Amino acid sequence: MNIKDLLVLSCFILIHSAGITQEKAAYKIYTSAGATTDYTDMAEKAGRADVIFFGELHDNPIGHWLQFELTKDLFAIHGEHLKIGAEMFEADNQLILNEYLLGLISESRFESEARLWPNYQTDYKPILEFARANNLSFIATNIPRRYASVVASNGFDGLKDLSKKALTYIAPLPVAYDPELEGYKSMLNMGHGMGDNENFPKAQAIKDATMAHFISDNMKKKDVMLHLNGAYHSQNFEGIVWYLTKENKRTSILTIHTVLQDDINELNEDYKNSADFILVVPTSMTKTY
Repeated sequence: MNIKDLLVLSCFILIHSAGITQEKAAYKIYTSAGATTDYTDMAEKAGRADVIFFGELHDNPIGHWLQFELTKDLFAIHGEHLKIGAEMFEADNQLILNEYLLGLISESRFESEARLWPNYQTDYKPILEFARANNLSFIATNIPRRYASVVASNGFDGLKDLSKKALTYIAPLPVAYDPELEGYKSMLNMGHGMGDNENFPKAQAIKDATMAHFISDNMKKKDVMLHLNGAYHSQNFEGIVWYLTKENKRTSILTIHTVLQDDINELNEDYKNSADFILVVPTSMTKTY
């Protein structure tokens, strides 16, 4: 046995002795109750829902990859009836988004003017380009950030001074608001830099209400929508889900929630019942930005 072979054998023995024998899984999927399941089961059940919320961690590559895979699989089921909606696009950008989808403006013009997120190229562009290639509607569902900032500073009353045109980019006023929802209650201690503490969850609520409004407003009979949003906007069936359910109780909804865990081989108790499916990714996973 030569020196090279001895070195390889020595490394193998060291790894074995350290107990490093387990495969490195990139993710695991669990049901709401914490039972292990798989992507196929999740995709099949998503294919039977009217609206699918994929709650992402914005910088997580596994979540973005599975969003793209789910987009393709839902298209295989629903064809032209599939629509994509996204928090990452603000409602006043719907015109330029449509112009790009229809091929009326160039890619460079769209990308320079559409106020795209910093991780658009790696995380959202593949899905938008899939929609463009297959003539699918892509809906900008989020409230323009400047109007959410108005709520953060002045509450819902601050929106009353906006023009009629500006109000078309927001859920119809007045919006329902339940400060006792757990998601909003937990935000009361996170209001740093967002105006009055009491208004911080209201700024989140106006985003949720607006996204629910544009989801509902853009769906016709037989349509199905895959909605991409930060995990916080749909976890525990609150946020956008709460507003959409109030608007249309007959809508069939499925939620996917993304979390990080050091050990992904068992779902943390805190995450059970947070969604229909929970995507668990190792804490050590690389980030897209």
